[in-house]
Parts: sequence; structure tokens; C-alpha cells
Amino acid sequence: MKITSIQVGPIMTNCYLLCDETAGVCALIDPGDDAARVARLVEQSGCTLQYILLTHGHFDHTSAVRPLLEQYPDVPVYIHEKDAVDTERGELLFRKVGPENQRYYKEGDTLPLGGLTLRVLETPGHSEGSVCLLVEGQGVLFAGDTLFRCSCGRCDFPGGDYRKMLASLGRLAALEGNLRVLPGHDME
Repeated sequence: MKITSIQVGPIMTNCYLLCDETAGVCALIDPGDDAARVARLVEQSGCTLQYILLTHGHFDHTSAVRPLLEQYPDVPVYIHEKDAVDTERGELLFRKVGPENQRYYKEGDTLPLGGLTLRVLETPGHSEGSVCLLVEGQGVLFAGDTLFRCSCGRCDFPGGDYRKMLASLGRLAALEGNLRVLPGHDME
């Protein structure tokens, strides 16, 4: 397993590439901007892009999805259904892509990536559809904007809820093991 990250966009969102180099496949997590740089990251990995995974629907985590689909037209895009909308409504949420690419995940779903398995944990609070992605057996958690170093994501945007955030943080604190947390912004 190899994880590479770059910061993209004006809010310096962490975009991650998770690779199973043995199987030659990878998943892109939160491509928030700078589609050309993100595509170079995928190409440099030497792995085939299998998924685009979104921890939530805010623009700073999703803006490069459409340009990337021009280069990778067959790649599915996963997001929680509560963070995807049908039309541009001036909201912060992700506008759904076409049915050939749009996929949804929810609590407990698993996605195989070569020999790796990612498990979806619903962690509302920052947004209604926020999720964290746990790489099972590897001690790695992609936390999106649920958990940062010494902090958590904002709860004052539409769909945010401070009480739900506290419950989500409590849930993450109860996870077994010493996890490497990869946040949506700032450092691990």
C-alpha cells in the first residue's frame, strides 16, 4: 500500500491517492481542484484509477471530478447520497455526475482495491453526508473534514450539525487501534 498526497485549490485541500502497487490499482480521494496536477499524480503512480472517492460534497473536495472524468470516463465516483444534488442550487453540495459514473455508499459498505478493503463510516456533522474511509487492517483513516489535527470541521454550513459532529468524533475515538488519520486539510 502506498499513499501519496498533494494540496489543491485555494483552501489547500488534501487530495490523496491510495495505491495497491502489487495489484496495480488506485483510488483518488477528494480531488478538490487542480485536475491536471491530480491526473499527473495518478499517471506517475503507474496504477490504474479504479475509483474517485469523496468524503463529502463540498466544492473544495469535489471541484476536479468533472475534468478528471473527461480523462477517466469509465471511473465510478462515490459519495454519500445526502451530499449529492440533482441541480446547481447555489449550495455547497456536489452536483451529481451522469448515471454511468455516479455511485453512492453508506455506513458499512466496503470497496475492494486490489488486496485492500475500504470500509465506509458515516460521520455526519460537517455535512449530512460526511464519511470517513477506513483501510481495514492497515490502520489508516481518511477523515475528510470530520477530524483534523487537534480540531474538527466546521458545523455552521448548511447541513452541518454540532451535536452530530460530537457523536461522530466520539465514534472515531472508539475505533480500535492506533490509526493514522489523514485529514481533509492541514497535516496528519
